[in-house]
Amino acid sequence: MSEKGNVTRAAGIVGSATLISRIFGYIRDMVTAYYFGAGPLADAFIAAFRIPNMLRRLFAEGSLSISFVPVFTETLKQDGRSEAFRMAGAALRLLSLVLTLVAVVGVLTSPWIVSAIAAGFKGDPWKYELTVQLSRIMFPYVVFICLVALCMGILNVLGHFAAPSLAPVALNLAMIASLVIGGMVTSDGEIRVTLLAWGVLLGGLLQLGMQIPVLWRRGFSFFKPGPLWHPALATVGRLMLPAVFGAAVYQVNMFIGTMLASLLDTGSITGLYYADRLVQFPLGIFAISIGTAVLPSLSRQMAENDLAGVAETFSFGLRFTLFITLPATVGLVVLREPLVALLFSRGAFDATAVSLTADALLFYAVGLWAISCVRVTVPLFYAFKDTRTPVRVAVAAILINIALSVLLMGPMAHRGLALAVSLSSMVNFLLLLFLLVKRGMVQLEYKTIFVSAAKSGMASLIMGGVVWQGLLCLMPAGGYTFSSAAISTTFGVTAGVVGYACAARVMKSPELSVIQQILNRRRGRSGG
Repeated sequence: MSEKGNVTRAAGIVGSATLISRIFGYIRDMVTAYYFGAGPLADAFIAAFRIPNMLRRLFAEGSLSISFVPVFTETLKQDGRSEAFRMAGAALRLLSLVLTLVAVVGVLTSPWIVSAIAAGFKGDPWKYELTVQLSRIMFPYVVFICLVALCMGILNVLGHFAAPSLAPVALNLAMIASLVIGGMVTSDGEIRVTLLAWGVLLGGLLQLGMQIPVLWRRGFSFFKPGPLWHPALATVGRLMLPAVFGAAVYQVNMFIGTMLASLLDTGSITGLYYADRLVQFPLGIFAISIGTAVLPSLSRQMAENDLAGVAETFSFGLRFTLFITLPATVGLVVLREPLVALLFSRGAFDATAVSLTADALLFYAVGLWAISCVRVTVPLFYAFKDTRTPVRVAVAAILINIALSVLLMGPMAHRGLALAVSLSSMVNFLLLLFLLVKRGMVQLEYKTIFVSAAKSGMASLIMGGVVWQGLLCLMPAGGYTFSSAAISTTFGVTAGVVGYACAARVMKSPELSVIQQILNRRRGRSGG
């Protein structure tokens, strides 16, 4: 199979597994919203969970994957499987030690960390102390999830994508179970939210446990004794530090948003959180899946010095990302109100919380395409060992986000924080693309990329117009109820998928043809 086929197949596996995870994640968020709404308990939990979650996204999903996968691939290609496994074992042992120390420091310094990320909580001693307590419980989660990320890198290079992508299901199930148990045994909200924090920690342990048997079946022993160091880890370390900034600008910006939202009205943090969760649905299923699939392919081609292959893989990854995320962007913007009402409007999550979340979702969604394209573009720079450019661009994007957040949070409240993230993400991607073109790192067919993006954009706008007109006819007079939200969302999703597919077919989008070829190949295998 060609690398284009490998990328599409791997993205399909990751996307399908992520879809399952996101469904359970929605159930988790729905139950959380039912019990805590958009009140102080929810704000405290979300602020505390932001700390280990940001570290997960910075190190696990960002720098660790980008820095480890190319080095592991090169070691596997040049020195063989045994040496590559020796290097991976040393990485696991060293990372375990470092992460344990980080977790201990994090637990001890939680009061100072909470003061830094949620300064507005200092005016409410009860809320502040609860956030510190929850932070201390959940901080060790970062140990388990970063080890899971390293296991994911090993398995992805070996061609296995399913188990790492399904791991978040364990976290969601543990959190759902803790919520249900808390709801059954007590009516005290503080005890319930504390049980939820313990559910996060249990979920991290279960996620790591899922990877061990899969690695063992591929000949890698998680518990095999060995050294703490391998020479190849020096390269991983050199790549990792700058990759923290280059690959995770969005997460840093979200973290900044949480800090500033603590200064706004109660419910602002919660509204931003649930809106982000909805944006993460297409981001995880499609964009992150494509980025995950592209990275091993780029690493293989760079190890073989196949620059033409690198250009083709990157070009396809970028075009495919836009083909998927542009209609998702339009869909979230058009369907934001019925979607939020359908998913979360129950229990303590009232009409005010729905409005807060829908407003934030509007401004987060407009930047979805740019956030997604960054996930595909940054690995290309690291494939060429260029660690400086993504860092410089990332720092510029973060500074722009801070400036825009401070400027917009006054007149627009939490909506301004969401818009600042989207605008800075656009700047991040466009700067990376500009520098890629200026330096001529790979010989891309830019006309092909532009034409493909234009077709995807036009098809998305046509789809959005059709869905919007239908929603105007279905919109209830007194606000969305569960049934009216369900009808509007079902219509919107169905009409959107059919409308976009038809428009893409009329415009002869090549990405649609690739998807059809993969599906036809699978039908042929199942039929045979």
